[in-house]
Amino acid sequence: MTAEEAFRRLAIGDPALLAAITESGGGLGRFRLPEQTEALIRVAALVPIEAPQSSYQTAVGAAMRAGATLDDLLAALIAVATSVGSPRVVAAAPRIALAAGYDTEAELESSGAEFP
Repeated sequence: MTAEEAFRRLAIGDPALLAAITESGGGLGRFRLPEQTEALIRVAALVPIEAPQSSYQTAVGAAMRAGATLDDLLAALIAVATSVGSPRVVAAAPRIALAAGYDTEAELESSGAEFP
């Protein structure tokens, strides 16, 4: 299947193609990104929908198992910042960090830091 055909089929909501995509890419391996990149995109996709912490735990865990670091997770958040806006970034930052094992709230409390 070509990319053009896949886009046409997606545009009409082809149930077979949609099923193949939701089953971890199905027979569409040719169109897959590297595992770490896909995992980081999944983390970034959670930001605009105000996903719960459990969703971040799953997505960040997968990204880290694929080799992503805290720096990579921050880069993914920064990449979507202009599209999703500051309030979403502020809400997502501690969720992503906590899912990666860094508790921003505890660090802020212990340091006594105050920000505008």
